[in-house]
Amino acid sequence: MINLTIRRFFMLILVLLGISLLIFILSRAVPTDVARLMAGPYADTEGVETIRKMYGLDLPLWQQYIRFMGGLFRGDLGTSYKTLRPVTKDIAEFLSATIELGVYALVFSFICGFILGTMSAIWENSPVDQFGRFLAILGLSIPTFWLAMVGQLTLYLRFDLLPFGGRLSDFIIPPPVITGFLTIDSLVAGRMDAFKDAIFHLIMPAVILGFEPLAVITRMTRNSLIEVMRELYIVTARAKGLPERLVVWRHAIRNALIPIVTITGLQIGHMMGGAILVETVLVWPGIGRYYSRAITSADYNPVIGVTLVIAFMRISINYVVDLIYAKLDPRIRY
Repeated sequence: MINLTIRRFFMLILVLLGISLLIFILSRAVPTDVARLMAGPYADTEGVETIRKMYGLDLPLWQQYIRFMGGLFRGDLGTSYKTLRPVTKDIAEFLSATIELGVYALVFSFICGFILGTMSAIWENSPVDQFGRFLAILGLSIPTFWLAMVGQLTLYLRFDLLPFGGRLSDFIIPPPVITGFLTIDSLVAGRMDAFKDAIFHLIMPAVILGFEPLAVITRMTRNSLIEVMRELYIVTARAKGLPERLVVWRHAIRNALIPIVTITGLQIGHMMGGAILVETVLVWPGIGRYYSRAITSADYNPVIGVTLVIAFMRISINYVVDLIYAKLDPRIRY
């Protein structure tokens, strides 16, 4: 496991370097004068050239990349000309909201998907199984942004069941910032009013963001468990007279976990892309909304910074999933 961990870590570093190079080249390939955008529409030529020299945009491409990597290793992702703040500070401010949303969406999708998939496999071809398969097809067919708009129109505008936008209501005083997660900070501060309101605001975006991963996990859990339940060692365990509960939970589910863990890890990375759409439609103040606003205003420093952060998170998740995979199945360590 130690050798595997070290090998995968160095592969992670190489992939991140390759992604940084690709993102840098693509950002410079966009047919937009960044210096003109930063200077504003009414700046004269001299002002534009001053900004171009200030940010090193007049240097050769390879020198710009060296400067970019130097800043990246120092944690400097440049300045957003829209917010006039360092991109690292913007990302640090908005990232906690996205991570909190993603954690709750993942918990919802994994628990519900695993339970429903397990029940579908145990009672194959039953009404429960038919419902699980229908839900899986539905979740894979409905676009996330459409589901977010429908949730906004029905649950908020039509029936006024759930709040729309933001992480807390206007009349709730935010708790002191400790972790950046409003639910945790509210509990630490003993603010049950803020905790309940934060949960209330999380329900709609978390369910919508986790709906597609729920469908994928349900389908994968069902198929994997059905395949394992037909193996000879499961038949042998049943022939020995073991209770069905022990056969399923002690023998079948452990061997069915490998593809489930893999697909769950991939869905975590996939949710980062879905978070951009959900946060934009539902006005959730996270990194996805910040990213979409940076794209529409051609603010390329935040676009590069957020892309690198998302890439790092996805690669890190895959790295952890690989190690868990190797722990569950020792055959792939070599």
